[in-house]
Amino acid sequence: MNTKRMFDVVFALLGLLCLLPVFIIVIIWLKLDSAGGIFYKQVRVGLNQKNFELYKFRTMYCGSDRSGLLTVGNHDARITPAGYYLRKYKIDELPQLLNILKGEMSFVGPRPEVCKYVDMYDSDQKRVLTVKPGITDWASIQFIDENQLLERSDDPEDFYIHTVIPLKLNQNLKYIDHHNLWIDLKIISYTLRSILHR
Repeated sequence: MNTKRMFDVVFALLGLLCLLPVFIIVIIWLKLDSAGGIFYKQVRVGLNQKNFELYKFRTMYCGSDRSGLLTVGNHDARITPAGYYLRKYKIDELPQLLNILKGEMSFVGPRPEVCKYVDMYDSDQKRVLTVKPGITDWASIQFIDENQLLERSDDPEDFYIHTVIPLKLNQNLKYIDHHNLWIDLKIISYTLRSILHR
């Protein structure tokens, strides 16, 4: 087990233990807030182009993803009242600690994308699939308010495909070429700071 994997396993286990009360509160909140399951699972593309199910707390009304994969703004009508706050403070991402334990993700690495958008990558961009995807990365920090950017766009889907994705992939490729445990710790620190300052 390499250092990065050891870090992931140890801190994912500690995170799940420490955050157990938060999980219980969120589960109760979601049950009272709207009909549907607690977790939302979505197929994403991971290491070596292998698909896996990414876990999140459900933040939208059931079946909402059938009307589009992109969420436009924090006040998208498909988002539940509880979902607004879970998304704002990234609490909906906490179940991905389970993805880390399963070996599908890491704390830090390129955010995994859905097949629809990965199919648009060129050969160089596909290098992001040679490392394990993560819960956060430099691009996540840069685009902490991505939903608001999409909301202000006349064509959110086109803006996401032709502006956001290339910028994110550029950051991800830089990470792949220059990363170590110290850089990972910096990214985690900056991510937490960005969330707390929202």
